Amino acid sequence: MTRMLRAASAAALALLLAACSAPKEDANTLTVAATAVPHAEILKQVQPILAKEGVDLKIKVFADYVQPNTQVVEKTIDLNYFQTKPYLDAFNHEHGTHLVPVAGVHIEPFGAYSRKIKSIDQLPDGATVTLPNDPSNEGRALLLLAKHGLITLKDPGNALATPKDVTANPKQLKFKELEAAMLPRTLDEVDLALINTNYALAAGLNPTKDALLIEDKDSPYVNYLVGRSDNQNDPRVQKLAKALTSPEIKAFIEQKYQGAVLPAF
Repeated sequence: MTRMLRAASAAALALLLAACSAPKEDANTLTVAATAVPHAEILKQVQPILAKEGVDLKIKVFADYVQPNTQVVEKTIDLNYFQTKPYLDAFNHEHGTHLVPVAGVHIEPFGAYSRKIKSIDQLPDGATVTLPNDPSNEGRALLLLAKHGLITLKDPGNALATPKDVTANPKQLKFKELEAAMLPRTLDEVDLALINTNYALAAGLNPTKDALLIEDKDSPYVNYLVGRSDNQNDPRVQKLAKALTSPEIKAFIEQKYQGAVLPAF
């Protein structure tokens, strides 16, 4: 019995020593959710900058616009970098969340694409047009169409406009609402697709060459680094925000994307 107790005590002591000597979770690790292009690409350029600052930046790539926010809210991920302020506001309103913008990094001029026509003037009457189905990006798509005279909206400044807000549609365009990530796949089936630049780039499209309509450099749709109120002032987060808006990253964005993505700082 004594031997068993001694053995048990020795085992317990060994476990305790192992626990004490085991490496603790690195307090300098920062995890960021991002869509693949251009957000994750930009973050990879930031990794060595942050490493010099003692921060281990880990990037988790997502293909949708919901999970990156959900996981930041649930604190399984620290931050995300993929969305505009109108999208963030709409998400917070719809889900009762309180995510906050930390730093504005870049603009992705939103565009309209087609494989059936070469010019927007060739868009036929009754054309089928696909739009993102989330509130802010759908509104953004409709505002772009309205700016170029294809439709008229009840409120030309409404960033959350829907097809129900269209008051004039001279070409009788038929709108189909789909998840943003699916839109490039519709190009062989529809006459026109309104596509977010990150998904356009991932599909091999060049916004500055392929888009029939595109937002200009004055677009208010800046892509933000987003966090929570309890971590937005964390020194690691502020180091990331500073790095993302550094001259080095500005030069990378300008050289890499050649106008398809524009620095917002």
